[in-house]
Order: sequence, then C-alpha cells, then structure tokens
Amino acid sequence: MRVLVVAPHADDETLGCGGSIARHVAEDDDVTVAVMTGHGGRDHFLGTSDLWDTVRQEAKNAMEVLGVSQLKFFEIPAVMVADEPQWRVNKVAYEVLSDVMPEILYVPFPFDLHRDHREIYHALSIAWRPNSIVGRGVQEVLAYEVPSETHWNTPYLEPGFVPTTWVSIENHLESKLRALECYQSQVPDWPHARSVQHCLTLRTGEDRKYGGWKRQKRSCTSARSGSHRRRPLQRLLDLDNT
Repeated sequence: MRVLVVAPHADDETLGCGGSIARHVAEDDDVTVAVMTGHGGRDHFLGTSDLWDTVRQEAKNAMEVLGVSQLKFFEIPAVMVADEPQWRVNKVAYEVLSDVMPEILYVPFPFDLHRDHREIYHALSIAWRPNSIVGRGVQEVLAYEVPSETHWNTPYLEPGFVPTTWVSIENHLESKLRALECYQSQVPDWPHARSVQHCLTLRTGEDRKYGGWKRQKRSCTSARSGSHRRRPLQRLLDLDNT
C-alpha cells in the first residue's frame, strides 16, 4: 500500500499522525512524508535558511525513528503560503501526488487555525479530484489533528475536528514520542499543546479538554473512502484499544 503523509511544516506529521506512520511502516506499507514549506529561496522574515536546515535535520532524525526512508522537502515559503500565487501552490501539490501516486493520503485538517494548513489542504483537494489519473488512485484521504492548530479554530463558526476514524497505535506510541523529541527547536516544554507530555496525555485520555479519547489510538477524519465516495471529512488522532 502506498501511503503519503503531507505536512505543511516539519513536525506536523509527527504531532498529527506519527503513531500511524510507524504502524504503516511496521505493516510494510510504502510510506512517503512530504514537507511542503521551507525558506522559499528568498529573504524570509522568520530568518535565514539555516533555521530550516536545523528543522530539516530534525525531521530526518524523526523519520529515522519512525522508520520512514522517503522524506521530501519543498520550498513554498513557510507562514506565507497564502501569499503565493494559487497556481504555484497547486502545482507543487499535484507534483507531490503524481510522484508518489498514493492509495492512502494523510492531510492537515482544512479548518486548522494556521493559514498554511488550510491552503495546503485546498491545493491537495484539487490534486486528488477523481477526474484525474492521480486522483483516481487515491482511495482514502484522512485529515489529522495538529495540537496547537486544530483545536484553536472557532467550532461554532466553522466545522470543528470531530474524529470519525480511529487506528490503534498501542504498539507505536513510544516511537511517536521519541520522534517528537527529535524536534528540539520546535517542541516546547509542558504545558504547551505541542509538548511531548501533552501529546501523551491527549492520547491516553488524561487530558479531557481536548476531546478525551481513550488510550493510545489514532483518530482522524476522512474526505474519501472506497471507490471515490465522498464522506464527511474524518479526523485522525493517536489513541489505544480498550
């Protein structure tokens, strides 16, 4: 099974579905992780390209922990995706899908607070339309939750993240947490929502504020399943089977 995990920024993939990635690898699926943004090749207000060099090395280390050998980086300017011409973002999204030709596709939730996440999702949704060769190969699209982005939208004004698909990562939670620890420049200390401890409590049901899923299972929401049938967008979360 060909699996593609698309991350707007390096660490989103591990925060959002690191346990599911490790499980796919353990089941001998062909897993590719694509990080869509970077310095962008021109002056960036966040800093020099050295900043992204650091984060990308951390991403390589994290993927080694998860067992992923195929990691791709792209150069849409981070935090500035909405400022790019739409055709250019769409072109990168199509190139990613056409290169991998995934059967299972993991994407950011379209109503995350971060504008980059929304724009990347939109571009991918154009690329996976079933009237194209690339789109016809995609059997399932799963949107994952990114702590500190997904739960900060305004759920009474737009759809909130309500998981509809759960995948047990009981045997892979430790790998997810070790991979997350590789992101030293990106993961703050507890009680920040992106901290390792918060990810652990969120997935074990100890933190009721963020949904209270039980144990280490991954939950998500799906935009497509089966023979290109559209279903309400499903959300993904790493939680356990009991």
